[in-house]
Parts: sequence; C-alpha cells; structure tokens
Amino acid sequence: MLNDEQEISKLVANWMAATKSGDTETVLGLMTDDVIFLIAGRPPMIGKSAFAEAANAQANHGPVQFEGTSEIEEIKVFGEWAFMRTRLSVTITSAGGAEPMIHAGQTLSILKKENGRWLLARDANLLAPVTKSGK
Repeated sequence: MLNDEQEISKLVANWMAATKSGDTETVLGLMTDDVIFLIAGRPPMIGKSAFAEAANAQANHGPVQFEGTSEIEEIKVFGEWAFMRTRLSVTITSAGGAEPMIHAGQTLSILKKENGRWLLARDANLLAPVTKSGK
C-alpha cells in the first residue's frame, strides 16, 4: 500500500499523463467538485465545471499537443488535507505550425482526501512565459 506522499506523487503523474493524452475526464476525476485554480492575471477558475468548460473551449480551437514536467519540491500531509509545492514546466503546441508556448514556474496546491483518494482542491499557479533566451 502506498503512503500519502506516494499517492499524491501518483496523482501528479496521472494528471500529467492524462493532460498529455488529452484525457480531460481523467483529469476531472483527480479534482474535487469545488476545486479553485488561481492563475496570475486572471480571475479564479472555480469548480470542476469551469475547468471542463475551459478544456472544451481550448479543444474547440483545434488539437493541442502538451508536454510538461512537474517536479515535486515539497509535500506536507495533515490528516485529510495536504499541501504540495512543485516546479512546473509546460510546452503547448497548437495545430498549424504555430510557435510553441512555454511556461514555467512554481505551483502551490492544496489536496483533500475524499473516499480514500487524494484530490486537488486548490491550486495557485505562478507560471510565466519563458522567453527564447530562457528567462
């Protein structure tokens, strides 16, 4: 049986793999219904349904290829709640030969254990565009 930190690490790996393959349903299954995403320069995205709407809107603009890495830097568990700090890098390539968009930075996530499974409940995403010079 996996310990809490291993289960949370598995959630991150599953999230990254599902996102890469375009499996939105699996990603939705990894978050609480009342999830909140905080993204710099945008209003909060509140609820699983808002995430699904954003994913569908992105898909309506044509196929997107996603590559990413998530390096867990810290996990702390407090009973049925946990927080995780990661270094995330994502490259998004749209159809039609557009220049890939690369974003990187830190995230701070709060997870909640529901029915024996860890799920993402809150996420603060501090990703910023990476310039061609790498800065």
